[in-house]
Amino acid sequence: MNDLEADNRWRIAFRSFAVWLLIIVAEIFHGILRAIVLVRFVGEFRSNQIGVFTGSAILLVIARLTIRWIRAKQPFELLLVGLIWLLLTMTFEVLFGRFVMGLSWERIASDYNMLKGGLMPLGLLVLFLSPMIASKLREKR
Repeated sequence: MNDLEADNRWRIAFRSFAVWLLIIVAEIFHGILRAIVLVRFVGEFRSNQIGVFTGSAILLVIARLTIRWIRAKQPFELLLVGLIWLLLTMTFEVLFGRFVMGLSWERIASDYNMLKGGLMPLGLLVLFLSPMIASKLREKR
């Protein structure tokens, strides 16, 4: 890899982080709105399940609107963006849940247990693939 490619990858990583900040703010508002509106009708766990799908839609919209600015074009670069978003989100979710919300490790893990209805792994898969999906959607336009 030459210096220009290295500089470009750092630029992509920095811009990916900036967009991730937008994603996390949007997801926080999404979570607050879901807690205010949806939890009382379907309960917290079902609300979390529904939130995976609505949150995935939010992610895809943000990815679609920002992927050109990030300037990731190659499959490796798009997957790198997705990996950055995935790692930052998982770290944020666990640390925020445990140390801000005071949730137990068991409660945090329940969102990730697909055998018991936790759908977070699906949302994380969408998050990881969203830069690639957004790029493909832009190509088709």
